[in-house]
Amino acid sequence: MTDMESRVADGDHQALKLWLRLLACTTRVENQIRSRLRTDFDTTLPRFDLLAQLERHPDGLSMRELSQRLMVTGGNVTGITDQLEAEGLVAREAHPSDRRSFAVKLTAAGRRQFKKMASTHEQWIVELLAGWNTEQKGQVYELLAVLKDQQAKDMS
Repeated sequence: MTDMESRVADGDHQALKLWLRLLACTTRVENQIRSRLRTDFDTTLPRFDLLAQLERHPDGLSMRELSQRLMVTGGNVTGITDQLEAEGLVAREAHPSDRRSFAVKLTAAGRRQFKKMASTHEQWIVELLAGWNTEQKGQVYELLAVLKDQQAKDMS
């Protein structure tokens, strides 16, 4: 199976090689998660992500807030929300501070379903990152924090 890292040539800059390796690893893990969500829960990663956002915000989120948090268009959020609402996993309610919009909230069934998915998802992540020991995971985490902080400074 070829991945992004297959584009690397010996003379490429180390930063380019690192970026492509990060991308290759991320893509492989994400593809595994997508496949497992489909197989085990008959759902998609975007649906899981939307439910995760709502789980973190029990009072609900507007469609606009969901779109911003998920970094997708409003149309994508509307389509996913429509599906989840039809399945009884989310409900639209009048927004408490804006009569023109709705707050999307998890239903009791949605909370139960998400709890099962989230627990299993966590086990998958632990399994997929088992190639590193605890110390290595800590090192990578800290190194990526430095990179993330630098990117945040560069963007401001």
